[in-house]
Amino acid sequence: MFYLVSYDIPDTKRRTKLAKILKDYGDRVQYSVFECILDNKLLDKMVKRIHKIAKEEADSIRIYSICANCEKIIKVIGQGKVSKDEEVYIV
Repeated sequence: MFYLVSYDIPDTKRRTKLAKILKDYGDRVQYSVFECILDNKLLDKMVKRIHKIAKEEADSIRIYSICANCEKIIKVIGQGKVSKDEEVYIV
């Protein structure tokens, strides 16, 4: 499934930690926005890691799931491409 993760975190240290976590799961498309292609297991793992560092009273972290039909009609104006799941071949 395709997910869009955005965040607004006032603390630089937590913001940097979150960006490092999200880089493990997706591609940074803007300063505080990541596109991630995850199965349920990876999504759960990512959310657990985010919960460990987030301060709910100060931070705003949003995870939007994008359905397959909606993913096909994402438009990008300017720089960048929509993240795609890489094809893997096992020989």
